[in-house]
Amino acid sequence: MLCCRGRWSAPKTSPPGRSSCPVVPRASLISFHLLQAGLSVLLKADRLFHTSYHSQAVHIRPVCRNARCTSISWELRQTLSVVFDAFITGQGKKDWSLFRMFSRTLTEPCPLASESRVYVDITTYNQDNETLEVHPPPTTTYQDVILGTRKTYAIYDLLDTAMINNSRNLNIQLKWKRPPENEAPPVPFLHAQRYVSGYGLQKGELSTLLYNTHPYRAFPVLLLDTVPWYLRLYVHTLTITSKGKENKPSYIHYQPAQDRLQPHLLEMLIQLPANSVTKVSIQFERALLKWTEYTPDPNHGFYVSPSVLSALVPSMVAAKPVDWEESPLFNSLFPVSDGSNYFVRLYTEPLLVNLPTPDFSMPYNVICLTCTVVAVCYGSFYNLLTRTFHIEEPRTGGLAKRLANLIRRARGVPPL
Repeated sequence: MLCCRGRWSAPKTSPPGRSSCPVVPRASLISFHLLQAGLSVLLKADRLFHTSYHSQAVHIRPVCRNARCTSISWELRQTLSVVFDAFITGQGKKDWSLFRMFSRTLTEPCPLASESRVYVDITTYNQDNETLEVHPPPTTTYQDVILGTRKTYAIYDLLDTAMINNSRNLNIQLKWKRPPENEAPPVPFLHAQRYVSGYGLQKGELSTLLYNTHPYRAFPVLLLDTVPWYLRLYVHTLTITSKGKENKPSYIHYQPAQDRLQPHLLEMLIQLPANSVTKVSIQFERALLKWTEYTPDPNHGFYVSPSVLSALVPSMVAAKPVDWEESPLFNSLFPVSDGSNYFVRLYTEPLLVNLPTPDFSMPYNVICLTCTVVAVCYGSFYNLLTRTFHIEEPRTGGLAKRLANLIRRARGVPPL
């Protein structure tokens, strides 16, 4: 993850809680408008968009400048998360380097940055260098508990002149001396899954599965759902089950939707039992939209925003990989304090729901049929009404015509 952070003071003339910024109309952000230096050198478009996943985020928040918070500063945080498949890019090997992933290396720090560092996760690295080799060797390391797991990071400070001047560039490489064991990644204590079920285009059901994989601790989870107004929720069908039993929420707040004004808002505080799967389901009915409210591709479906989960999850450091049923005294011997929890906010998958879609080609078919009927029927009728008819008397031939017929008969030619 590449992160850039900066702060600036809010002007005294602007009211508190509000900031004013200039806007240039019709000015799109283009990459070559920005001078690349420091970590931004690695931001190569063709490499980033070829990855398995990438996400950009901008976070702005007010920060107090003193203890009394009489003045504030605004903190801007820009993050870019990228997921590379090292097995594919490394041609079957899990080795990686900055040049292999980004096709570039770090040549110089950003001249405006007060801090510019690269952190590499070397948790599986051991001092004997039996399995993992990191090049160049880190000058310093840092250990901390990140999301409940103890991690070890190698730190490369780009502002250290000796870091880049020795080789004129910094190409961090990680090599495995022997192939690592293919172990499944650890499952987090809290994860969720969301899906829509049902058949037809009239009714359906929204279901959310909340997983608590902790072997002995239960913890509450705040679930927030925002459902569009065109999915009419049946609140009386709301069911919450854990281990086959009903699980009543400690707190529930529901704000009904208003057609074309605001969506449904459903917020619940649910206690997740230890080592359990909690299912939250609610039925809905699809509403009919106006033909002008459909998207350009209505048959693709309509997206429903994901659910938001907020919880204090127990730390993995406090958990021990033992059989908890065979060690009933573990809780009393190793009590878990409140300080071992960490805050987590999760987002489930967005849903794609199909709505009753009219045949948008029918108006064009009706127009074509109507025009054809009008052109054939009304056109002929109008022609009969406006046309003037005259009766012409048959004329007898004159002397010249009679002479011509006599000559034609003499020659054996039919008369005129």
